[in-house]
Amino acid sequence: CFIKFTKVERTTDFKLLCIIYPKKMCQPTSEGGKFDYEFGGPFGTLATIIFLPIVTMLLTYWASIGHIDFEKILDTTSSCQSDIQSMLATFANSEALCPSCNNPWVLATCAFVVFVWFLFQVLLERFLPCDLVQGAPLPDGSGNRLSYRINGHLAFWVTVLLLNIAWPRWVEIPEGGQTKFVLVFGSAPMTWLHDNYSTLAFVTILWTIALSTYLYFKSFGKGLLLAVGGNSGNPIYDFFMGRELNPRWGSFDWKEFCELRPGLIGWLLLNIAMLSKQYERLGYVTGSMIFVNVFQGLYVWDALYQERAILTTMDITTDGFGFMLCFGDLAWVPFTYSLQARYLVNHDPHLHWTVLLAIVGVNMIGYLIFRGANGQKDAFRRDPDSPEVSHLSFLKTKRGTKLLTSGWWGMARKINYTGDWIMGLSWCMVCGFNSIVPYYYAIYFAILLVHRSIRDDHMCQEKYGDDWNKYKSIVQYRFIPGLF
Repeated sequence: CFIKFTKVERTTDFKLLCIIYPKKMCQPTSEGGKFDYEFGGPFGTLATIIFLPIVTMLLTYWASIGHIDFEKILDTTSSCQSDIQSMLATFANSEALCPSCNNPWVLATCAFVVFVWFLFQVLLERFLPCDLVQGAPLPDGSGNRLSYRINGHLAFWVTVLLLNIAWPRWVEIPEGGQTKFVLVFGSAPMTWLHDNYSTLAFVTILWTIALSTYLYFKSFGKGLLLAVGGNSGNPIYDFFMGRELNPRWGSFDWKEFCELRPGLIGWLLLNIAMLSKQYERLGYVTGSMIFVNVFQGLYVWDALYQERAILTTMDITTDGFGFMLCFGDLAWVPFTYSLQARYLVNHDPHLHWTVLLAIVGVNMIGYLIFRGANGQKDAFRRDPDSPEVSHLSFLKTKRGTKLLTSGWWGMARKINYTGDWIMGLSWCMVCGFNSIVPYYYAIYFAILLVHRSIRDDHMCQEKYGDDWNKYKSIVQYRFIPGLF
């Protein structure tokens, strides 16, 4: 069973996918009034809830040692069935899966840091200047729209500046034979994030479980708008998918906030921490470490800069906010997407500058495709008659929707996915070719996007009917023009 996240059109639209299940369980059906289960139904979602945290912890461990290794996780000396319990106990008690569990002080400190980090981002969202933007019409047919505070880009820069030049600390200064404490400002001790990387991942996972549990029980309040896909009546499935469509405290929207703020900006800070640790170890920073920070930093910045674009994505308009999105946004993204930087701290391949330059070219190609395609689509949605997109041809469907058939979207139906994957591949390539661990992203993302495109195709077929067949006859390729 492959447990994955997919990004729908934007860097932040993360979706959990469990790909290999029996066909009857994977395919939604409405025959006989049955609920349209996704992701393997209750069995698949339960397996995902159990194993996804384990996968996350294993990835953080393997990135630190530079290779896949079960020797310190499983008791490999046990071969008899009578020793299975011993093997499982070793697995559960390993430092890889429960880091610092023998040190309550470290656990408590990391839990406090995660809580303060989340609260800090909430305060920025609440009190920084913002644009109040209306979301898509709610699916209840009322025509009502929710308002969102869009200031993620400003929160991004406030966070970066605070941690780099405005981190407060007290220092002792001798004066007249006495010592006094003075408040000064400088850089935050970023290497602490590296030193407690796995423990931070562990307590963040616990936080996502707690938050998902709260959101599940909150969804049983009166008068709340529920997500169709998370209202099956099965508690495990609904816990995973999310019952309530837009859980809020007043005007504070839990889903939109978690989609971008704590996890995505946290990913950037973890990368910076790895860079700082490499400098501490080596006395210099390698080209690979610089480029992975630049590549992924641009990716994060782009997502925050384009924050309002997520308001029309499936995550916001259709899916409930349950374990699937909560875990993906807050735990999976920061602690598995930063694995390349974590790997480079101790296992940098010291690539030649010509190789690095070629990888930069790969990343630029991916970014140009990704940003060009999404920018063109967004511009067309806003105003099809604007000069930048008025020359594009389109297919007008019976629903009144216009499907682009030229420009980027005339090349392939999921051309933005192609650019996204190429960028991700460049992140892995800066780690060299000595280990498969940093390439996990490119491998799972390829499988994931193919599966996602199949799911999208099914949804569009139901939505547009014969018009979708006509559209596919015009735009024949899915990812790569002329090939696939």
